Order: sequence, then structure tokens, then C-alpha cells
Amino acid sequence: MDIPALITVKPWSSCLLLGVLFIFAFVASLSHAEIQFHEFVIEAKPVKRLCRTHNTVTVNGQFPGPTLQVRDGDTLIITTINRAQYNITLHWHGVNLKGNPWADGPEYVTQCPIQPGRSYTYQFTIEGQEGTLWWHAHSRWIRATVYGAIIIYPRFGSSYPFPVPNREIPILLGEWWNKNPMDVLMQAIFTGAAPNVSDAFTINGQPGDLYRCSRRETVRFQVEAGETVLLRIINAAMNQELFFGVANHKLTVVGVDTSYTKAFSTSVIMIAPGQTTNVLLTADQPPARYYMAARAYNSANGAFDNTTTTAILAYKSAPCNAKKWGSNSSAPVFPTLPGFNDTATATAYIAQIRNLQEVKVPTVNDEDLFFTVGLGLINCSNPNSPRCQGPNGTRFAASINNVSFEFPTGNSLMQAYFQDQPGVFTTDFPPVPPIKFDYTGNVSRGLWQPLKGTKLYKLKFGSSVQLVWQDTSIVTVEDHPMHLHGHEFYVVGSGFGNFNPSTDTAKFNLIDPPRRNTIGTPPGGWVAIRFVANNPGIWFMHCHLDSHLTWGLAMAFLVENGDEELQAVQSPPLDLPPC
Repeated sequence: MDIPALITVKPWSSCLLLGVLFIFAFVASLSHAEIQFHEFVIEAKPVKRLCRTHNTVTVNGQFPGPTLQVRDGDTLIITTINRAQYNITLHWHGVNLKGNPWADGPEYVTQCPIQPGRSYTYQFTIEGQEGTLWWHAHSRWIRATVYGAIIIYPRFGSSYPFPVPNREIPILLGEWWNKNPMDVLMQAIFTGAAPNVSDAFTINGQPGDLYRCSRRETVRFQVEAGETVLLRIINAAMNQELFFGVANHKLTVVGVDTSYTKAFSTSVIMIAPGQTTNVLLTADQPPARYYMAARAYNSANGAFDNTTTTAILAYKSAPCNAKKWGSNSSAPVFPTLPGFNDTATATAYIAQIRNLQEVKVPTVNDEDLFFTVGLGLINCSNPNSPRCQGPNGTRFAASINNVSFEFPTGNSLMQAYFQDQPGVFTTDFPPVPPIKFDYTGNVSRGLWQPLKGTKLYKLKFGSSVQLVWQDTSIVTVEDHPMHLHGHEFYVVGSGFGNFNPSTDTAKFNLIDPPRRNTIGTPPGGWVAIRFVANNPGIWFMHCHLDSHLTWGLAMAFLVENGDEELQAVQSPPLDLPPC
């Protein structure tokens, strides 16, 4: 798909003529909207990594899966056929899906999973969004290998708010296990301990030449000297925030998720699972080969994958000896990446992200929510038994406001709500912690064990919401990347320590805050967002570290229907999977 050209309009003496041209351009842009049909076949295929061949769940035999290239206004119809041995759902991460939670995908939240041998057709329209998003499985740990990019170009007649790059390159950062990821998950669920960390990080599915048996398949991107490249970077890793950089090259950040940002230059970005970042890179260095690399930013006191994944940025005009492989003199230049625990660099980077334009942030809050997020421990009646291998003979848990989310099994939340089926969930999720305490201090062990439940929080359609996520020091402080389905939000403030509404609110950025769908809590700190609940349905909200989601760091909002026809949830499709 070609990048759209920019339409320019010269000044006219007649405002009427300008108005006619504007209407013509708008109608023309609508008429160019496409309906795209895709078929995604989910099945296991042999995939070789780190010297071993694994039977890996893929999409259309690809790992990572296909890239979806669309324009704002396009409609996607994606028939998903499950030929794998596991239940499957797909989630279109960051797509708003107005009035259509049936296409959202988290299993047992908006749909029951697609069972082996069955199919389901996802249908949705991109409305008012452009940028980089992604899709992934939303059923257990299948998303470790089932994911791909969504590139949303501007409508015809529009273009980027920065010079059009010479080329674009999707960069999907991931994690790889030398075991079946579902086996890793099931072992952790059985023992109650933390899951084994990954064996490698990947760039576009390949670990890179710092890992065994991986040098030949290292991903290489060729560029012409002097050209500008748009890197669309996606963190599809399961459990790890990552630092990313390209040796000797500056990265100019121009967008996050589906929001353009004020451009700023940096040598490294920090990107959390679920987030996307668009950067411009100019090939302005001496022609040679340069590593792009990613490694862990680990804000918690716990085990992590301490390896580094690489790809190679290769200048086509590099001298022949610089293109040869095998000698130290021809090795690519390596970037300088921060240390794994460099919270100062991560914080300074995030603070630079501002919306390109002034935006209309809700100034009056109909809902003022305060959610503690963090880990916990479930005490065992028989400590140190095979099922209690967490710290001190416990089982790991996680919660929001002391509620550890439990997925229903007999029906999905959305189907139960639409069918008015009682007993599947309650709507009494607490708007504030049940007990107020020193969230980032020395927390009493009596507060470490959360309660399990399937609780939703009800929002009136059109209500303005302020939500503060507060990290806690229970077990460990940590950066929790929180993802809200069905909505985008403005990140209006963040800080370390306990949130103080009387002093911290006054420092909020209500002028040009970034619009995102996933944002991290500073470790031992808080982050504040504002959004309008203008999308009816049940929308999941959870930590995008999948080990934490498994332990219950999640909840869901029930946004009621509005008064108008287009403000109500549409009827479910006929092929919605049964439970």
C-alpha cells in the first residue's frame, strides 16, 4: 500500500469555494474506504529457534503472523479458523471497536473461545485512528507466538504531520521459550510459583546473532545512505518492558499507539508490552552495519531474561569488507543501552512524550477512581507442597483494589450481560481500596492476600473518568503496563510514592498529554489517566505482563448504553462461539 500523498489547498478569496473543496475531499476520502477480507488459519507448524525445532502455534504458517495494512475508515473481515489443539481468541489491540465488543477478543470476557476445529469471523471498522497497533491471541499464553502488526495509514487526502519517510519497517519485539509456552504457563499455575523466564528476546521472530544457532537468520534491514526510515516498533513480549536502540543513530519519536507526538530525539526508547512507538531514523552515519538491539528494563525485584536480541541495519553502500561476516573488524557496531534497572532513564524518556496538538481533556470528572495495582501471595494450608512453591510456601497472586480477577468459565461476561444471565459477575468492584494504607511503604503482611472475584465497575455512557493507578510495594514494586480495552485515554500525570490528590492534581498536564491505550505505573509510584466512557459494552482492563494477568491483575468496566441508537451495543454475530 502506498503512503498517501498530502493534499494542499491554496488560499482562496471565496470561503464558499474552500468549503466545497473540503466537503468534496471528505466525501472522496469516505468513498476510498476499503473492505478487506482475510483468513487467519491458526495451526501448529515446525519453527526452529536456538538449535531446536518446536511445534509452534502460528497464523497462516507465519511467525510472527501477517501484517494488516489499512487506512482510517477501512473495514476488516477476518475469518479465524482454529486448527490448533488449544482454544483461541484474537484481540485487535488498541482498536476502539465502537459498539462492537463482540470483536474485541479476550476469552471469557467478550466471547467464549474458538474451540479446535471451529471458526469465527471478526468484523470491525477503523474509525478515527491512524498509527501503529497490533493484534494478538488473547487466550492464555498463545499470544507468545500468535501476533502481528496493524499499520493504519491516514485517509486518502491526508498524510503524516512529518516529512514522508523513504520507507517503513515494522519492528516486532517478542519473547521466545525453548519449551511450549502453554507448558510453561501450566507448570506455573500448578506450582503457584513465577513462570520460567524466556530463553531469548526476538526482533521480527528472530533472536539475533548473540544467541546460539541464530546468526544466519539474524534479521537485516538494508538502507540507502541519507534516506529516512520510519520504524514502527511494537513490544509483543509476554512479560518484559524493553530498552531499544540503534547503534550511532538518533531516533526521533513522532508517535505512540495511535497518537502523533511532538517530535523529540533520543538514543534509546523504553517500550512496555502492549505499547507501540513510531520513530524516524535517518541513515546519516558512515556506510557500515549497525546493530539495533533490545534488552530488558526490569523494575521488579525478581528473575528476568538478561539476554539481548539484535537485528542489523546495513547500508547498501557499505564497503565490501564491512559486509563480510566472521571477523571482529566487520562486526556491526553495537548500541549503548541502559542497565536493566535504569528507572531514571526510563522515566526521563516517558516524560518527553507529549501530544502533537493541544487536546480537549475532560476537566470535570463524573467518576474519580483510585486503583491499587500489584502482586500478592495466597497462603496455603499445606505450605511448601507441590502446589505452593511461591515465596515462603505460598502461591503468587495479583490484584486491583485487593480483588484478584477470576475468569468465568460457563459463559463470557459480555454474553451473560447481553442475555441477562445472573450469577456470572457482580458490579460491585470497589472504586477505591477497601483499606487505606501506605501503598509504597512497609505494608503489613495482613494485607498481602487478595480476595478472588469476578467484579465489574459500571459506568454511565458519556461519563468522564479520572483513574489513578497506584503501584504497591507488596512483594515488590514494579512497572505494571496497564491496558484498557475499547477506549483510549490521556495520560495526565505520574510520579513516585503515594498519590496525593491535593498536591499532585495541580501538576497534571491538561494541555498536550499523550493519548494511549497502554501505560505503565512507575515502580513504587502512580499514573493518572482521563477518558470518556463513550463505548458501550464490557471492556477488559489488565496488566499486560501476562504472568500478572494469570494471577488476577485485571478487572472490567461495564459501560451502559446511551440514549441514542448509535450509543448501544450492537447485536452479537450469528457465529459467535458458544461455550
